[in-house]
Amino acid sequence: GHRQRYQNGFDCQGLWVEVEVEKELGFKSKRDIEQYGIAAFVERCKARVLHYAAVQTQQSLRLGYWMDWDNSYYTMSDENNYSIWMFLKRCWERGLLYKGHDVMPWCPRCSTGISEHEIVTEGYQEITHPSLTVRLPLVGRAGEYLLVWTTTPWTLTSNVAVAVHPDLTYVQVQQGTETYYLVRDRLDALHGSYRVVRELPGRALVGWTYTGPFDDLPAQQGVVHRVIAWQDVSAAEGTGLVHIAPGSGAEDFALGKEHALPVLAPIDEFGVFTEGYGWLSRRHVYDVAGPIAEDLKRRGLLYRSEEHTHRYPVCWRCGSELVFRLVDEWFIAMDPLRAPMMEVTRKIRWIPEFGLERELDWLRNMHDWMISKKRYWGLALPIWECPRCGTFEVIGSEHELREQAVEGWEAFSGHTPHRPWIDAVKIACSKCHAVISRILDVGNPWLDAGIVPYSTMGYRQDRARWGEWFPADFITEAFPGQYRNWFYSLLVMSTVLENREPYRTCLGHAMVRDEHGREMHKSWGNMIEFNDAAERMGADVMRWLYAMQSPAQNINFGFGPGDDVRRRFILPLWNVYAFFVTYANLDAWPAAGAPPVVERGLLDRWILSRLSGLIETIRDRLDDYDVAGAARPIERFVEDLSLWYVRRGRRRYWKSEADADKQAAYSTLYEVLITLARLLAPFVPFLAEALYQNLVLSVSPGAPESVHLC
Repeated sequence: GHRQRYQNGFDCQGLWVEVEVEKELGFKSKRDIEQYGIAAFVERCKARVLHYAAVQTQQSLRLGYWMDWDNSYYTMSDENNYSIWMFLKRCWERGLLYKGHDVMPWCPRCSTGISEHEIVTEGYQEITHPSLTVRLPLVGRAGEYLLVWTTTPWTLTSNVAVAVHPDLTYVQVQQGTETYYLVRDRLDALHGSYRVVRELPGRALVGWTYTGPFDDLPAQQGVVHRVIAWQDVSAAEGTGLVHIAPGSGAEDFALGKEHALPVLAPIDEFGVFTEGYGWLSRRHVYDVAGPIAEDLKRRGLLYRSEEHTHRYPVCWRCGSELVFRLVDEWFIAMDPLRAPMMEVTRKIRWIPEFGLERELDWLRNMHDWMISKKRYWGLALPIWECPRCGTFEVIGSEHELREQAVEGWEAFSGHTPHRPWIDAVKIACSKCHAVISRILDVGNPWLDAGIVPYSTMGYRQDRARWGEWFPADFITEAFPGQYRNWFYSLLVMSTVLENREPYRTCLGHAMVRDEHGREMHKSWGNMIEFNDAAERMGADVMRWLYAMQSPAQNINFGFGPGDDVRRRFILPLWNVYAFFVTYANLDAWPAAGAPPVVERGLLDRWILSRLSGLIETIRDRLDDYDVAGAARPIERFVEDLSLWYVRRGRRRYWKSEADADKQAAYSTLYEVLITLARLLAPFVPFLAEALYQNLVLSVSPGAPESVHLC
């Protein structure tokens, strides 16, 4: 702890910046960006990052955040980007990097894929959608229908199959002149009276064919709709017959590959139906649920419609509802890294202890890491792909790119490695020698954060110097999401590059809520802006509020809890300090030397003994990264100091004679206060500095100029 790199950093690249710049410019889609100009848009993104980095720096200084603020790192820096190139080159050389053709979560507004990590972390909301129960006529069975249920009516346009669980019990029921099939456990999905004709296992339905809900659409021509078996079908909701659209669902796509089903991909990157979908073509996916229900009703295929509230994925940045779309994206394969990453993870100390199992659970179940974004402001993925022969190459550094460039280096030279400048550089395909371009995708921003232990400490330039500081002793972030994001990306990149832990200790903390325990949202009116909190509460009050909280529990933050901190801790301490200063000035203390501790009274020796124990406790707890375990004993000590030591001994300061007992009282309280100033410096730096300046520096000019330099 005596030799540290106090370097702050700023995450700079990614969709979170782009969306805010789009709002500033009044843009509605990617088309507006391209019309505006990618270069101008990227420069606006850079400017926004620098502006808010300056704002955050000033706020951090106001909070007493001790850093080398003139040497902050920025993930948009050339070094950070080229270090990721190095990492991706290593992945490519190990056969981990590949281009995948898959159905992915997609934001129509941002026109980009959203990775599994982003959705799992903060990508679900409770949303109410229309749910449709649709009857699908069985081929060759007049008056008989399969009942399927969906909460995404737009996907019915690309339906190609219905899945049943082979081992569940299904029923044939009669309603009037019509016959329906559904799982026995979901008979409550029917409305009106019915008669169960017979029961049959799901496997008995496999192979049946039916007429699709939109067979009249050109895209559906030639599709044979059939019933298939799927072990994941559940009887918990719906009808136990699952509508399958491989071009509109991730699980559907995987099932489609298993059963060789046709794949219909109905929407473009903006969420608009493409040609081949008749009256739906050129209509947005968000606008078709009602018209689809009306169309099904008109054609006699709608059995039931109702509102259904469920957890549904949304874009973590703009809040738009996600759809699932068939796209080409770039991935890092995780299966070869799973075991070594778990081994590395076990070498790390996790606080709280359950953090280890949470991280291991994520590593056991994680999918391949989608690293590409079809956007503009971010890491330019260093992948050059040949459209002629399908070969792709990964460039590992700026020097390698210059050596391989056959076109465009002069246009790029002098620019940062971002779009659009990097797109000018072309290389020769190593296989067919065609001149090839970089793919237009940018990188997942968690690549930016994960490479920091390498990019900020000279890994590419001076490996020995880098080794002096690697791995980090300690990192901390919020645990609900960072096990899957920052902690994870650090682990991936360090396992690939060095096969060792990037940090020795990881503290995951819970979330900040409002003072009533609710999430904070600007739209709810319960969000507190930093400057408002700093002005009304004070930085030290905020810091002490956090210091007293167990990191494993959510903290309720607000002006009420802040007032409680001020009343419970800050004011009692300040009152003790003011009491001492008032009477020490009245008596012109010190008038004589401090008597030896052994000659002082029981009360003095007691408080000094308590102080000695406090010092030992604080050192022990802070060495163990237990801030609350250090702060709580301080608060109890101040309570004892105020209520017992000062209150019971105050007459010693009031008496007129300056005897040894009075000198002992002053000396003891002075020693306690200046020691507290040093102990409190990491917790409440401004209060500690005020105590130190008046109690120490005003009477000892040769002392260190700040309590933080003691």
